[in-house]
Amino acid sequence: MSGSPVYFDGKLAGALAFRIGEFSKEPIAGVTPIEEMLEINALDHTSTRSQTPATLRANAADGNLSHQNATAQTASPGERASVPAQSYSNYLTPIETPLVFNGFSADTLERYSSQFAAAGIVPVMGIGSASNRKQPEPIEAGSAVSAVLVRGDMDIAATCTVTYVDPQRLLACGHPLLQFGEVDLPMTKATVLATLPSPLNAFKIVNTTETVGAFVQDRQNGIMGVPGRESKMIPVTVAMHIQGEHGPATKEFHYEVLNNARLSPVAMMATVFNALHGTNEYGEDITYRMNGVLSVKGYPDVTLRNMFAPQDNGQPAAALAAATIGERFGRIYSNPFDAPDIQGVKLDFDLVRERRSARLEASRTDMTEARPGDQIMVETAIRPYRGERLVRQIPIRIPTSTSKGTLRILVSDGDTLDRMHRGTPMMNRGLGLAPTIALLNKEHTNDRVYVSLIQSDPEAMVADKVMPTLPLSVMNVMDNMRGTQDMVVLGESSVSEASTDPLDYVVSGAQMLTINIK
Repeated sequence: MSGSPVYFDGKLAGALAFRIGEFSKEPIAGVTPIEEMLEINALDHTSTRSQTPATLRANAADGNLSHQNATAQTASPGERASVPAQSYSNYLTPIETPLVFNGFSADTLERYSSQFAAAGIVPVMGIGSASNRKQPEPIEAGSAVSAVLVRGDMDIAATCTVTYVDPQRLLACGHPLLQFGEVDLPMTKATVLATLPSPLNAFKIVNTTETVGAFVQDRQNGIMGVPGRESKMIPVTVAMHIQGEHGPATKEFHYEVLNNARLSPVAMMATVFNALHGTNEYGEDITYRMNGVLSVKGYPDVTLRNMFAPQDNGQPAAALAAATIGERFGRIYSNPFDAPDIQGVKLDFDLVRERRSARLEASRTDMTEARPGDQIMVETAIRPYRGERLVRQIPIRIPTSTSKGTLRILVSDGDTLDRMHRGTPMMNRGLGLAPTIALLNKEHTNDRVYVSLIQSDPEAMVADKVMPTLPLSVMNVMDNMRGTQDMVVLGESSVSEASTDPLDYVVSGAQMLTINIK
């Protein structure tokens, strides 16, 4: 297993870290020198030496490889080798340290494998278990340790061998897990139950046990752990409320997810999908009503409320719910100004055993001309999936400041309105954490029909604040401020908005109406 210590004459030389291709019959491997591994330091992130590992190579024909050739023939996990695929098996490659997924279905791994692969992870279905049971054996060179990304009712962990131990730290693997640099991952002891030999790729069955510290560095030449340090994970609770024949029932999942900008969003998506999809109650036409909160220290909670029904393109409701959670995480982490301290996520799902989706079929106004201050009535018709048409009337008042001429009326679902704002230059530029959370909490739910009045006068967006129908003189002043302010001026304004009451359907569709303002 990668990280296994190699000794020359009783002296530690380095870590077993590389293999030569596949189907190899000779016990030949590459070693990362211990000198290179000792450069990894939690406090000093710079090194006077090159970050390219100088590995000791052996060759069956001549007994050695030059350092120059050996370096050129090495590829790290997640990197693309520059050599042709047909000859890749002739070169040294890092011994894989696959991330093992325990408690996940094959459907979950298949659905999210490409997103994990984009982050440098190769998911493997779990064989083994995870627990907090005590393991009395001390950690020493040659012990198995695991780095944990998710733990609880679902687990994701990578296991390799300890190469070096002193009272302050340990070094393992001899190559990176993900090469993220600074990390904060729980470090656990591990027990290897069995090794399954294979000429193609042997692997081990591993149980992770008690937590003994944290991995703090994930570098080119190995990973470093600090005994006794506690990792900051994100606690997650997913509760499913099901109405059965004998009354309501609740199923809960409790787990923790790593706090990492690249991996937390996809880990949240995979775990939420797995929780919803991997139950006996799951079916093709299931609809979910979601209520929840995402808590960020020092900021208001992010409200998570929506409905999810299967789509005509075959996308299941569970995947849509998971994508929404991942998108919220991604926007919180991607802000360029503030590092979020996510305290936890609580999600409640009401499971409905039918497909509750509807599309906007028609809409009209009760008049073609109006004056500023008048109230108009917008009548909408929505068609539920395999159901009778529903008609709803939405009153909306025209602002007294509305200019004469044509007034456009957008009748739409909530996602259409949110996409309009996401497509603005402001959103593409990036906002701080506070305005990002404010905008997330202003987003529309998808179980209503919305009516928006859109006027051709310009409006300005400053962070999460909107100033509609600006006079030309004010617009010119603010337009000159765009180089110094988080602000964008748009060519049209949304001057008023109204909606139906919640319809208990996932509504989709949009139509544009016009009336003349006298």
